[in-house]
Amino acid sequence: MATRKKSSKTESEVPHYCNMPEVPLREFGSEVNPHRASAIIISDNKWVNGTKIHYYFFDQDTDGETVTFSNGAQQFRTWVGEEDQKEVVREAFDIWKDLGIGLEFEEVDNREDAEVRIGFMQGDGAWSYLGTYVLEIGAGQRTMNFGWDLTRGDGLDTALHEIGHTLGLPHEHQNPNAGIVWDEEKVYASLAAPPNNWSREQTFHNIIRKLDPNTVQGSDWDPDSIMHYPFGPGLILQPEEYRNGVFPEEGLSDRDMQWIKTFYPPLEEEMDELKMLKSERLFMQPGEQVNFVIHPKSTRYYNIRTFGNSDTVLVLFEDEDGELRYRKGDDDSGQDYNAHIRFKLIKNHEYVLRARLYYQDMMGQFAIMMW
Repeated sequence: MATRKKSSKTESEVPHYCNMPEVPLREFGSEVNPHRASAIIISDNKWVNGTKIHYYFFDQDTDGETVTFSNGAQQFRTWVGEEDQKEVVREAFDIWKDLGIGLEFEEVDNREDAEVRIGFMQGDGAWSYLGTYVLEIGAGQRTMNFGWDLTRGDGLDTALHEIGHTLGLPHEHQNPNAGIVWDEEKVYASLAAPPNNWSREQTFHNIIRKLDPNTVQGSDWDPDSIMHYPFGPGLILQPEEYRNGVFPEEGLSDRDMQWIKTFYPPLEEEMDELKMLKSERLFMQPGEQVNFVIHPKSTRYYNIRTFGNSDTVLVLFEDEDGELRYRKGDDDSGQDYNAHIRFKLIKNHEYVLRARLYYQDMMGQFAIMMW
């Protein structure tokens, strides 16, 4: 794993910044109280623990898009990256995995098998969709991009940062608990210049805008987080000690490592079996997860459902030659129904059910049953 060391960035450098895609914000009906909404949002876009995330590098000559310039000229730009660029991204996935989190990462050769699809379109910046939102993106499209040479400077940090977004982590410098007061016009001017060339809207979305307090990692601010941009002098007015800039150390911070394990702790080896017509009453806290193994006695359609006033995501996997493959899922968070999966299970096959709790009205008034 990469060791922590002082950043090599200098105060005079204007770094490339991650330009996250803007996606619709989650909305709740008036029947969802603020406490319930907060509990849902903090786990929103997180993967169920135990997921194997498959990633793919675009590799066809036709993978890319045509860019139109201001003078009307057009140019095709490939999404295919060189092998040394891919190696940096592979190393970054390994660093996240080596923390011992309850997620697996596997490179695949077929884009249809991948949840995460990675391009290297130069000039398009570095970015990734947040967490499970990648599942909304079609198989022929990128969910992550690297628009500059990752083998130079802080390229490994760039890859760690974008994978952090894919794991559901937002930008740390937008943490409302940081108390950052920007010299906004200087920030807009700095980001409008090379190498970023951002519009005011892009700068607001990625820097000036404060995150919803319900979405951030606890009550503290981590200026060393891999999810934090470096900023040179003159852009931050407050806190006063950062007027000369903030330069995160390289690699994952201690708090990055701790926080990611709260969502994706190491998995326990043994699981209880979910049996037919037996209600499993569960005592869980919001954000916690329970895992069951299922051994169907006959081949037919089965129902799996939660009971109680709760918000839950259910995900069903099937064991295929020792690898768990996604089969079906349901997320009832913020809705007025209980999560429900109906799926045809095959006799003598093994399945795994994972249930992550967002919210419940009363401790112990939550159960799962299969019939």
